[in-house]
Parts: sequence; structure tokens; C-alpha cells
Amino acid sequence: MDKKYKILIVIAIILIIGIIFFASSMGTTKDDNPRHIVVAMHNNIAEPDSGFDPTLGWGCGHQNYNPLVQSTLFKTDSNGTIVNDLATDYEISSDGLKWTVHIRDDVKFSDNTTLTANDVAFTFNQAKISHSELDMSNLESANATDNTTIEFNLKEPRSTFIYDLRYVGIIKENGYNNETYGENPIGSGPYILKQWDRGQQAIFEVNPNYYGDEPYYTQITLLFPDEASWLELAKSGEADVIPVPINGLNETIEGYDKISLSAGRAQGISLPYQEDTGLTTDAGDPVGNNVTADESIRKALNVGINRTEIVETTYSGHGAPEYTGVDSRDYGNPDAIVEDGDINEAKRILEEGGWDDTNGDGIVEKDGMNASFKLYYPSEYLDRQSLSVAFSEQAKEIGINVELVGTDWDTIYANMYNSAALMQQTSPDPYKSIYQQYHSKEIDTNYMNPNLYNNSKIDNIVEQAMTTTDLDASNSIWAQAAYTDGEGFGPAGDAPWVWVATYNYTYFVSDDINISTDRPDNLGNDILINILEWKPN
Repeated sequence: MDKKYKILIVIAIILIIGIIFFASSMGTTKDDNPRHIVVAMHNNIAEPDSGFDPTLGWGCGHQNYNPLVQSTLFKTDSNGTIVNDLATDYEISSDGLKWTVHIRDDVKFSDNTTLTANDVAFTFNQAKISHSELDMSNLESANATDNTTIEFNLKEPRSTFIYDLRYVGIIKENGYNNETYGENPIGSGPYILKQWDRGQQAIFEVNPNYYGDEPYYTQITLLFPDEASWLELAKSGEADVIPVPINGLNETIEGYDKISLSAGRAQGISLPYQEDTGLTTDAGDPVGNNVTADESIRKALNVGINRTEIVETTYSGHGAPEYTGVDSRDYGNPDAIVEDGDINEAKRILEEGGWDDTNGDGIVEKDGMNASFKLYYPSEYLDRQSLSVAFSEQAKEIGINVELVGTDWDTIYANMYNSAALMQQTSPDPYKSIYQQYHSKEIDTNYMNPNLYNNSKIDNIVEQAMTTTDLDASNSIWAQAAYTDGEGFGPAGDAPWVWVATYNYTYFVSDDINISTDRPDNLGNDILINILEWKPN
């Protein structure tokens, strides 16, 4: 054989091996079965180190999403309303300390044993002691009073406890081992874990014992790729549903539709609310910032930046301007929102606050202090880097210098009490998105309320919202915390944040699949939330 042809054959073999290696490294087992699909998860839902155990955070911790293997007491319908799943109804005691939940009596686990109230009580008690990212500190105890009734006793009244009941998947008590359950979970959800190849994929197949409607797709392979590989994963056709990276928002790929889902994923700038008085954290990091503690700085930034422009340039329009962090939630308050993109008004606010550019360098000063501060952002995320750059450039137009520091999360947490930090929140639970974010607290290592916002009036409002037993009424109380009589966490109030944008979760979806747009609004982070409704096109 001619030497030239031998070389070409060798090259061809190498290319084939390379393609196979790429596919295997992505962990895909995409096949020709039309009822099997491959879904690449967004990087906000990482592969669980401890496996698929809800008591350790699977489905219900920092991010809330469909646990697939386990059922939950409640679920979210297409209107975004929390409705019954395992539960049939519930009652709350007049003091708000006892929640009584009644469950179905016809549910079996995947191993054919019956799910009872004992399993539910065990799940929540286990979640309480597991020290996972799931916050169950307010749960005193969960007790089964009969096979279909569970009493949840709380330490303090909490109107938002319904969200814990909504997202914690129920595990089987008998035989549970916290070291092995995550690899071989037994649940009552629509799927069972068939195979888990750590670092590559997790394969789920339909649960024949599932009490609900049988899903069309009988096998789901989940991948947990990093963002840098999303685009190539879509171009290779190795998955059916793939997140779109920030640098791919304007891309079109043959064989895929591109869908953009609202998630209430608010991104914004936390501004230290306290002055620098020499106080330090236990680690010796300074607390407070004399520039951002000035209300006129915070208000001018909220009025002066152009959020719509940032959404267009940073997210290619796949998002919306955000002002309070919870604009689109049921407890959002339109009175807390300000008109933005007004540079003249921003400059007027600064001048009225005593800030003036006396040396003509474009940056205003006050009492010999420049309007300058650092903004820390996680450098691993391209979207947050882009947003930070846009924010800094727009701030300079109104006379404020923002020095960008791209770094890791440990460094951000160490500096969040003395410098601005780019953060985000997605939770629909007002306990996380309002109470923990704005109720005054002591200095700690928790990233909630990073600017140490402190307003006793707002504390009283959110405490009232937490303790009411009327869940519908609680939404209007939460809204008051954003703005009431000139005060509140919104930009029209005390403005401890400059919330900038709500970034949609955007996906490439195979044009063979209809994932249904009849899905809950503001929950686009959970791509699998309506998996039972997915059908072929």
C-alpha cells in the first residue's frame, strides 16, 4: 500500500478515536431509542458529590429542582401554584408552630414497599441532622401520628415552611444508610437511578411503581458538563437538551431550537451598608465602606445605570431589567422600583449628597474622599464578568469609579463586608430571597445579607411576614419590606443593592422534542420540572 494512503488511514483512525473519546468524556450514551433522551444540566445544578440523597441537598438545597427519583409532598403546577403531590391536604395551627400534612395511602417505593407517614417524618428528621446545605434549623421535629398523617413542629412560626415541604424528596426509612443511599436511592418518583458513572453521567429509567402519569421518555441520561463544553456538546449532537453559554446566545445550531426560560435569576451588586469604623471579622477582614455607606452613592447608581442596555449587551436580550431582586415574584413591589438610565438625575443626587468633582478627573469626591470602591466578582463566570464590566463603565459616566476584581468565592466572601460583590439569587422562597437577604444579622461566613443591611422597621415587617399563617396575605407583607414610607430594601428605599438583571436560562432543545412552554414561570432553572409533560414533536 502507498505510504501516503497509510498515513491518511492512520489520521482517519486517530480522528475517529478522538470523536469517540470526546463523546465518552462528555459521558453520553445517546442511542436511537426515541424514548431515551440526554439532558445536560446547567452548572448551577452540579453533580452531587454524595449522590442522589435529598437529605444531603439533592433537589432541595441551594438550588431547587426536580429530584426525579423521589416524590415530594407538594409540587408546582403550570401556573406556578404549589399544589398537592404526595400530600392530600394540610392544616396550620393558630400559633403557626404545627403543620399537619395528610398524604396518599396508595404510593409505593420503587422496591414495591408502601410509603407511609413514618418515611416522611424520617426524611425530615434526617434532613435536620444531616448538616447539608438544606436549612432545617427551624424544624423541632416531624412525627407520624398514623400511616397517613405527619405533624411538623417548628421552633418559630414560618409561613415559608411550605417551600421546604415542596422541595424535600421523600426517602425510605427502612434500610437507610447515609453513606450508601445516594448511590442506590429508593424513592417513589417517576424515575429510578439505573446507573451512575461518577464524573460522566447518571442514567434514570422509568419507575413502574410511579402513582402518577407515566412519562413518555422512559430513560433520561443526565450530564453535568462545565460551561466551556456546552457549545461543542450541542454541535456534536450528543445531547438533546443543553444549556446555552453566554458566548453562544446568538448561535443557531441545526437540529436544535433555542428556548429562553424566565427563572427570576436576579443578578446584582451588593453595596456595604455600614461605615468603616475599624471593625473587622474574626478572620481580620475589615467591615464597612465609607463610600457605599453613603446613601446618595447607592441611590445614584440605581438611577444612573441603564439596566435595559446591560441586558441587551451582556445577555443578548435573554433576560429583563431587575430592580429589587424579586420583581417578578408574587411578593414583588412595583412601588420600590425607580426610573433608571438617567445620568443627569444620578449626578443631581450625588451633588445634593455633597459629592463634587473638584479636580476635574471625572470622579466625584466628598470630604477629601474619592467616590471609588472595589467590586468583586467570580471570574469563572463569563456572564458575571461581562455584567461587572458594563456596570463599572456606566458608573464612571456618573462620576463613580468601580475597580473590578475577578477572583474566587473564598476571596469574595472574605471581602463582601467591606467591598461591593456581584451576587445572584434564584429561590422563589421569600425566606431565602428576602428574610435572609435583608433581616439584620451579626457578621458571619454566610453569604446572605453580605452588605449588613440593617433597618429595624424592615426587620419588623419581615418578621410579621414570617409569622403569619395566612400564606396569601404574607405576600403583601413581604412586598412592604421592599418599600414602605421611603424605607425598604428596594432602590426607592434604602437601596443596599443595585440589582441589575434577571438572566434567563437558555437551552438548545432538539427539534425532535417538545418540552412544553406550558410550564411554571420564573422556574426556568429547573429544566426538568415538567418532565412528565415532555413529548416528541
